[in-house]
Amino acid sequence: MVKNVLQYLELNEKENPNKILFSEEDKDITYKDFVYIAKTIGSNINKRLNMTNKSIVIFMEKGIECLVAMMGTVYSGNFYTIIDTKSPKERIKNICDKLEPEMIIADRKNYEKIKENAELKNTQLYEDLKTGGLEKERLNKIRRTMIDTDLIYVLFTSGSTGKPKGIAVSHRSVISYISSVVEIFKFDKTTVFGNQTPFYFSMSVLDVFSTIMVGASLNIIPKKYFSFPVRLLEYLNNHKINTIYWVPSALCIVANLKALNEVKPKTLTKILFAGEIMPVKQLNEWRKNVKALYANLYGPTEVTDICTYYILDREFKENESIPIGKACDNCNVLILNNDGVPSTKGELCVRGSFLASGYYKDKEKTEKAFIQNPLNKNYPEKIYKTGDIVKINENGEIVYMCRKDFQIKHMGYRIELGEIEKTVNALKEILLGICIYDEIKSKIILFYQSQQLEKHELYKKLKEKLLPYMIPNEIIKLENIPYNQNGKVDRKLLKNNFKEGVY
Repeated sequence: MVKNVLQYLELNEKENPNKILFSEEDKDITYKDFVYIAKTIGSNINKRLNMTNKSIVIFMEKGIECLVAMMGTVYSGNFYTIIDTKSPKERIKNICDKLEPEMIIADRKNYEKIKENAELKNTQLYEDLKTGGLEKERLNKIRRTMIDTDLIYVLFTSGSTGKPKGIAVSHRSVISYISSVVEIFKFDKTTVFGNQTPFYFSMSVLDVFSTIMVGASLNIIPKKYFSFPVRLLEYLNNHKINTIYWVPSALCIVANLKALNEVKPKTLTKILFAGEIMPVKQLNEWRKNVKALYANLYGPTEVTDICTYYILDREFKENESIPIGKACDNCNVLILNNDGVPSTKGELCVRGSFLASGYYKDKEKTEKAFIQNPLNKNYPEKIYKTGDIVKINENGEIVYMCRKDFQIKHMGYRIELGEIEKTVNALKEILLGICIYDEIKSKIILFYQSQQLEKHELYKKLKEKLLPYMIPNEIIKLENIPYNQNGKVDRKLLKNNFKEGVY
């Protein structure tokens, strides 16, 4: 019985000890070496703490060593949280205050920073934890007590208030989710992932744990290449990467700068995306140049990573929406209206073992989001309310419309900001358009990037395509739309900057 992700890691280490598991631009590590160091770290963590099922923070930059620390924490019988080393002091403090971790692991480069910011005594050097050898009997004892509902990690996102929420995810949820995507996308030992997303972002769960489950390889693509699309595509070719799972913003940068006309990806066979709406215009640029399987994945962090998927099987016009498809295997989704009744349009809710255990040390938020299934009156069954509005299209596919909080009441009309964005992004002259709503001034604000269209020209085009009450009250042209650390559009920064009069 598989009850722990480490079982997959050890199975593949036994079968292919000298195969490259994880690699970076200039270094790599085999399954055998990775497992040995992770076991050593697990032994030393447990020796220092002598406890399990406790919180451990990892404060290291993205790389092979961070992955070793993650799995070392799991070997110790505890769960990890990755904190971005570039996080502001307040966020670091908020996360540590919530977790009250028993240990913080940092490498020499980041040791002093976390000591200053977290003000916790038990900060251990990664370099010290990986020395001294593993203790087999200690690790066996830990493993005998572990069950599949034990936490593997707590991942922090920012809520609408800006305060980080800790989403607690178990081995069971990760195993159930990864088993499903491995079957859907046929990942196997020949798969070479090109990782884009940070390890503190839920999308990395697919890359990392699919690799571990099937005995594949994963290459951590340096962030610098995503600013130079031609070099990025050359990197994919040089490292024989055949599978990518990126945020749409990363794919759009490549398409917008016409890098695919310069370099053709020679090894890519699977191109998956999630985290944002993928504009059809840029997607069509990829499909025109790269023959591969394309899939739109959807899901919030509270369901481990995704709960629905759509493998593209037809052409799409630039003003159409790409469906989010259907539920993954061993996962079920419900579309409920405001009365909790099934509908063809409403809030998407999810049930099944993909669901997180809840929010760490936050009973109130957990009970609000993870509720009793209103369609089941006979026994306890939790569903997660995503806060996303979806509908069923004429093909029976689920289509994402907008966040509940992207639905605004403006001039007496109910408006979905996503519909405005879709219209803007369908224009051939537009690289990217993003809408926000200023509740205080009751204004729809459109930010856009274009090398061709000036504001008055865009306004004229929108008057021809949108209903009068949907036309943005202010249009702001930016040289560059800002992105957050996850590679997604930073809507919060756009909104705050507008309120503060930056634009």
